[in-house]
Amino acid sequence: MPKSFLLLAFIAMTLFFSGMTVTPVDDFRKVENKAFKVGEKLTFDVKYGFVTAGIATFNIPKMKRISGRDVYHVTFEVNTVPSFDWIFKVRDRYETYLDAQGLFPWRFEQHIREGSYSRDFSAFFDQRKGKAKTSEGDYDIPKYVNDIVSAFFYARTFDYSKLKVDDRVNLKNFYKNKVYDLDVKYHGKETVEVPAGKFDCLVVEPLVQEGGLFKNEGSILVWMTDDALKLPVKVKTKVIIGAIDGELTAYEGLAGKITSKR
Repeated sequence: MPKSFLLLAFIAMTLFFSGMTVTPVDDFRKVENKAFKVGEKLTFDVKYGFVTAGIATFNIPKMKRISGRDVYHVTFEVNTVPSFDWIFKVRDRYETYLDAQGLFPWRFEQHIREGSYSRDFSAFFDQRKGKAKTSEGDYDIPKYVNDIVSAFFYARTFDYSKLKVDDRVNLKNFYKNKVYDLDVKYHGKETVEVPAGKFDCLVVEPLVQEGGLFKNEGSILVWMTDDALKLPVKVKTKVIIGAIDGELTAYEGLAGKITSKR
């Protein structure tokens, strides 16, 4: 075989392989998720006493790609109804980009409009390097750190069957410029009735120190369906005066059947 041909073949192979990029293999956890999927939308009435003060929605509109990973784009919005706006107008929006395999966040956004107060905050969680790059600075984070929305969805995948009342599951929550403990305390089982129906539920209490979805001065209790979906059907949050209740009114795009509905 002519030497010139061998040389040309060698050059061609060199150019071919030099143009290839090798994707690093991540050692991230893999979490089984039967609780939610793209297309899920949950709608809640937000009540202050007997008054419906607002509407809240959780939504997973689509999948996206961040840092070479497939992620769920999850949104949470709370808006006061027009009849309540003159008392205290709220237009809050949270977004998290949740890793589809490991159920940890890559990005978080918070846009707060409450009365005269406003705040916009964003964070990119570099889970490979252990850094949170935020709109207010860069900070060290532990692996699999959560924001408050990603923690909520991750908690829907837990197996609560072996927990006893008052047992806790420990998570880490990043907010503003600091990592906080975020324990999920198990309170047992209870049947509740909301506008969307009557459900057998698990009752948990996220012990939020900072960065909650509602401003609270005490406990936050969450009722989730006692089945594979662990669908949130009711939330009770203590505030300075009284309590705010969120009750499920409608749902669509679920990952499976609600077997706990009566």
